[in-house]
Amino acid sequence: MGSGFGKMHIGKRHPRRASQSDAFPPTTFRFRDPVMTPSPIQRRAALEQLGLAIAAASLASNSAASLQANETVSQQSAPRHLLSSSLFGYSNLSDILPIAKRLGIQAIDVWPKVHGNQREQLTEMGEAKFAELLASHECKLECLTQYPLGPFGLGEEMRLAKRLSCGTIVTGSGGPKGLTGEELKQSLRQWAEKMKPHLELAQQCDVTIAIENHANSLLDSPDSIRWFQDFRPSERLAIAFAPYHLPQDEAMLSALIGDVLPSIEVFYAWQHGKGCMQAQPKEDEQLQLPGRGNLDFAQLLAQLKKGAYRRWTEVFMHPFPRGVPIAERLDQVTELLAASKAYVDQTWNSASTN
Repeated sequence: MGSGFGKMHIGKRHPRRASQSDAFPPTTFRFRDPVMTPSPIQRRAALEQLGLAIAAASLASNSAASLQANETVSQQSAPRHLLSSSLFGYSNLSDILPIAKRLGIQAIDVWPKVHGNQREQLTEMGEAKFAELLASHECKLECLTQYPLGPFGLGEEMRLAKRLSCGTIVTGSGGPKGLTGEELKQSLRQWAEKMKPHLELAQQCDVTIAIENHANSLLDSPDSIRWFQDFRPSERLAIAFAPYHLPQDEAMLSALIGDVLPSIEVFYAWQHGKGCMQAQPKEDEQLQLPGRGNLDFAQLLAQLKKGAYRRWTEVFMHPFPRGVPIAERLDQVTELLAASKAYVDQTWNSASTN
């Protein structure tokens, strides 16, 4: 695009012969008017003022950049919350998603029966309507939990995850159970080898398969978790770390997290409390939630923070029986989750990484 100045002609220009003066453009030499020439003192004062202005501008720029950098670091270091649909029993997704937004959580973990039925709701409404529903509430499907399928039956679920841009599937390891020592170690090695073709599909689908350490399964003890990390053949295989199923010892749990942190895909903010396998008053059942039971999450969250953990954190518990919300009414569920999320965030923010 040409400049508008090209159209400003004044009369007709005629060529002229080059002269000696043409070798020196008129701007080469400038003769200063002695009346306008500043004195050395004036020049020094002007330079000082200019220096102060530059310094002030630089300070303002650096302060703004520093503030922006601090905000970015703060955002990057905060827990990335994932909301489990099973906390709401068989409630409709259309009722759960507005709660996720109120909680400030933009990622959902969808469960099937018997813990929830939101995976079945997805199938019933179809993928397009499901995606539209999530988008209308500014939420994304980030995890599918599928214990019924097990680690060797996730093929179609991984393909679904790919279509819906979901990056994580949680399941259990299956058996054998009750193993220790060398027998446990060799069984984990064989299990990891058997997972290889499934991890190839996970790679193709851009999915990570996270195995929960669960009671009465192959992956259920601190030793099994450490060996799991040693034997995993791909970063597409990870751990869904559940403190509930481990000894409620903060120092031990913190050390274990430090040992296997690179393998953790989901961290359940979930303690044992009084358990979840029998009927009990709701207030006792809710002792599984972080900030309500006896387990102090400070050391655990400090270890995650120290290791720059950036995967998912999920406030969690199980109701009894399964398939019901964790409180009588959804507004009560919201209050419980808001309090536990605040506890996790505040504990994380105050955690020392020294």
